[in-house]
Amino acid sequence: MKNNLLKFILIISLALNFSVAGTAAYFYYQQSGYWMSPFGKKIKKDRFLFEELSLRPEQLKEMKSRAILFRAEIDGKRHEITQKWKELITLMRSDTPDVNAINAIISQINGIQGEMQRKIAIHILEEKSLLDKAQQKKFLDLIENAMTQGKQMRCPPIEHN
Repeated sequence: MKNNLLKFILIISLALNFSVAGTAAYFYYQQSGYWMSPFGKKIKKDRFLFEELSLRPEQLKEMKSRAILFRAEIDGKRHEITQKWKELITLMRSDTPDVNAINAIISQINGIQGEMQRKIAIHILEEKSLLDKAQQKKFLDLIENAMTQGKQMRCPPIEHN
C-alpha cells in the first residue's frame, strides 16, 4: 500500500513537472518571435513599424536594411544594460554594499540609456529623410502612438536566458 502511494505521488509529481516545463517552453517559443521596439511596442521579428506606411518598393527596401542593423545595435545596448543591472544587483547583495561602486554602475546605465536615446533619435531622422512630407507625418504619428501604447518610459525588461 505504501509503495503504491509513493508511485502515485511520483507520477503526479512528474506530470506536474512536465506540464510546467511544457508551459514555460510554449511561452518562451511565443515570445521568441517578437522584438521590443525602442518605443516599448512589441512587434513580430519579421515586421517593421514603418510597414504601415504606403511606401514605394525602394523606400521599403532601404528602410528595412537600415532597421535590421538598427535593431541589432539596440539589442546590443539592451544587453549591456541588462548586464549592468545584474552587476548592480550583485553589488547590492553584499553585506556591506560599496555605495561608490553602486553609483558608478548607475552612472554607466544612465550613459548607455542616453546613448540609446541619441541613436534612436538619429535613426528616426535618417528614416524620416527617406520619406515625402505626407509619409513623414504618418511615420512620426506611428512612432508617437507606439510610444504611448508601449509606455516607453518604463525600465527595460530583464533578459531571461
